Amino acid sequence: MLVEIKNLTKSYGNSQVKAVDDLSISLNSGEIYGFLGSNGAGKSTTIKCLVGIYPFNSGDILVDGVSIKSDPLSAKKLIGYVSDNHAVFERLTGREYVNHIANLYNVKVEDMQSRCDKLLKIFNLEKHFDKPIKNYSHGMKQKITVIAALVHNPKLWVLDEPLTGLDPQSAFQLKKVMREHANEGNTVFFSSHILDVVENLCDRCCIIEQGKLKGVYDINEIKNNKQSLEKIFMNEVSEDLEDEGEM
Repeated sequence: MLVEIKNLTKSYGNSQVKAVDDLSISLNSGEIYGFLGSNGAGKSTTIKCLVGIYPFNSGDILVDGVSIKSDPLSAKKLIGYVSDNHAVFERLTGREYVNHIANLYNVKVEDMQSRCDKLLKIFNLEKHFDKPIKNYSHGMKQKITVIAALVHNPKLWVLDEPLTGLDPQSAFQLKKVMREHANEGNTVFFSSHILDVVENLCDRCCIIEQGKLKGVYDINEIKNNKQSLEKIFMNEVSEDLEDEGEM
C-alpha cells in the first residue's frame, strides 16, 4: 500500500468534538480512491492533515513509508495537492506559477516542460499560460493548480472536490488525467459529493460521518452485486442522523 492513515484523530483548539475520530484507511498504488461524507463529516480536515497543512492530535500518516508527522518535508515531496479553493499567486502568470512550484520540487527543466506541454494541451490553456492568473476564470485557476500539482509527477495526488466549477469538457479531461495517473502506478485520492462520479471513476471508496469511518467499499463488488453507492451512502448518513435525533 502507498498510503496508511493510522488512527488519525484531530480536534480544533480546546474543543471536545473530534473533527476526525480514530480514522484508519489505506490506499493502494495504482488506484483511484473516493472519499465520501456529508458536509462537516471531516473530509477536508482529513485531507489537510494528509498533505501536511494541519497538525493532528494523535495517530500517524505514512506516504510510501514516510511519516508526515516525523518527516514532513520528505513526505510532502511525494504528494501533489489540489485544494478546494484553488488559492494561487494571482499576480504571477500561469507559467511563472508552475515554474515556481517546479523549483520547489527540484524538477528538471525538461521534465517540467514535457509535463506542462501535455497538460496545457489537454486543458486547452496554451493561450493563457503567459497571462496573469488574476485574469483567469474559476475553471482556469482550477486547471493551473492541477498542472502545478502534477509537475513533479507525485506518487500521491490528492484533490478536494476537484470537479466543482468545471465545464463538462474540462471535467471529462480531468477524470481522464486522474485515471492515467493511477494507471502509471500512482495513487489518486479525492473527495466528492458527486456519487455518480465516484461510482464510475474509482476503484474503491470510503464513507466518513462525524469524523468516523463508516465503511470501505470496492466499486466492482458494488456493481457485481447490483447495489447502488447512493443507497449505501444514504443508509450510512441516515443512521447517523437518526442517532443524533435520539440524543
